[in-house]
Amino acid sequence: MGFELGPLATVATWLALVFAVAWGLHRRQAEGEWVRKVVHIGTGNVVLLAWLLGLPWTGCLAVAGLFTAIAFLSSYFPLLPFLENAGRKTRGVFYYALSIFILVGIFGWQQHLEFAVLGTLVMAWGDGLAALVGKRWGQHPYTVWSGQKSWEGSTAMAIASYCVTYGVLAIARHHFWPDHGSDVWLPLPVALLATTLEAWSPGGTDNLSVPLGAAIAGFGLSQWLMQG
Repeated sequence: MGFELGPLATVATWLALVFAVAWGLHRRQAEGEWVRKVVHIGTGNVVLLAWLLGLPWTGCLAVAGLFTAIAFLSSYFPLLPFLENAGRKTRGVFYYALSIFILVGIFGWQQHLEFAVLGTLVMAWGDGLAALVGKRWGQHPYTVWSGQKSWEGSTAMAIASYCVTYGVLAIARHHFWPDHGSDVWLPLPVALLATTLEAWSPGGTDNLSVPLGAAIAGFGLSQWLMQG
């Protein structure tokens, strides 16, 4: 009825693996930030996997809605205790799940799921690596809205966002836009916007602003380029 058991089982297996690794790190008393980023990056890649496997966008939307509900409830009940141990509340997890739900709904309906993938992966890899690089190698801090960032982390965010955007658009060009040439400049404004939003969005709202901003910018620039 629209779903193929093999691809759906692959996605479910990937999710189970991500949470198993996160839970294992938690049990081994790994640093909370590492546990969070395993989930952050791992779950973000589910959208890419679903897109490449050709799962219907309506099914992806249903799964995203389920995770959004779980993330919302986890703000009030200890449903995700191994994420809460990172020293933060899980409101950012809710924003992250909500952004995926919105992106899949908008771009799936428009038959451009690649931009939902783009926005999600920019957040997954860009923000994930920014946090890890900033924590490990951040030697040049700066403050925005009372929150401390580092230039090293922001640089990692920009590079990862560029690479992700270029990669997703390259796949989309190959499968959907065969007559549209490669453009190395298009990911630049997307990466710069995502990096700016990550730095300036307070209180975990970057999990909402970054994927939405990156996806909308990527879509707008691509449409403009193809019409030019």
